[in-house]
Amino acid sequence: MTRLRVAFAGTPEFAVPTLRSLMDSPHELVGVLTQPDRPSGRGRRLTPSRVKVAVGTSVPVAQPATLKSVDDRAPLASWRPDVLVVVAYGLILPKAVLEIPRLGCVNVHASLLPRWRGAAPVERALLAGDEVTGVTIMLMEEGLDTGPVLLQRQVTIDSRDTGISLRTRLAALGAPLLLEALQGLADGTARPRPQPAEGVTYARKLEKREASIDWSQAAVRIERQVRALQPWPVAETARFDPRTGAPERLLVHAARVAPEDTMAVPARPGCIIEANGDHREGYIRVQCGAGRLDLLTLQRPGGTPMPASLFTRGSQPLEPLTFLGGAA
Repeated sequence: MTRLRVAFAGTPEFAVPTLRSLMDSPHELVGVLTQPDRPSGRGRRLTPSRVKVAVGTSVPVAQPATLKSVDDRAPLASWRPDVLVVVAYGLILPKAVLEIPRLGCVNVHASLLPRWRGAAPVERALLAGDEVTGVTIMLMEEGLDTGPVLLQRQVTIDSRDTGISLRTRLAALGAPLLLEALQGLADGTARPRPQPAEGVTYARKLEKREASIDWSQAAVRIERQVRALQPWPVAETARFDPRTGAPERLLVHAARVAPEDTMAVPARPGCIIEANGDHREGYIRVQCGAGRLDLLTLQRPGGTPMPASLFTRGSQPLEPLTFLGGAA
């Protein structure tokens, strides 16, 4: 097996399985690029990226804020990599960076390109109700996820998949697939193929405003929103709190589409239809624009996620009022 000098660029947890597979492979990991430490938590303490934590002190780590200047790119150039592996790094690579590795830059992307090019392919696939997705290993070029494909693997999206679970599965799939692609580059058997012009979609970055539930939407669409926006920004709604006379935010961590009830009396979207306090199977049923949604896990601001059953009893139960429905 031909041994390559491999540099790695990545930041979040999604990148860690691929990084670890490289560290355990016959290839030489010569250096790691990751985002600068960021303030995190209530104390706003500087926190290293998941990739920085995973790599430890075993190889050199550089954390430039950009890669625009010669000085920013100096660590990567000094490592003399044959290839740069990029997994959810978070910075755009200028042409000068793409030209440093002898064999180019290889990206692990969490979709079946050309569908869902961009920053949030996992969440966009879930929001759209896609039945399949996958991982693409591609050679990088200056366009946004437009480079030629080396390898792809498809997975079925489960009806219970969340942003967390689907991302975890794709990360596990991408790690061995990347090693397969590197071997193809090393021994000259790789056959990059251009992406088709048809089927291009863009996965724009998630925004906080997308968390707001619009109860005039169909229950199936809101349920996808709840699953997709885990762990951030988390779907949310609000209700009028009679104790304070002000709206109260509620984060929705889990929900399901309620069974059809042909005898159900129509209600306005956002109205609580039923509250089941069973400690194992409790739910709060809410009317949507089409169908009804059972809220299963909720969280008050500053609190912890709790089963819906705990919101239906106790000293401050969730009264059967109408939720306020801001447009998503």
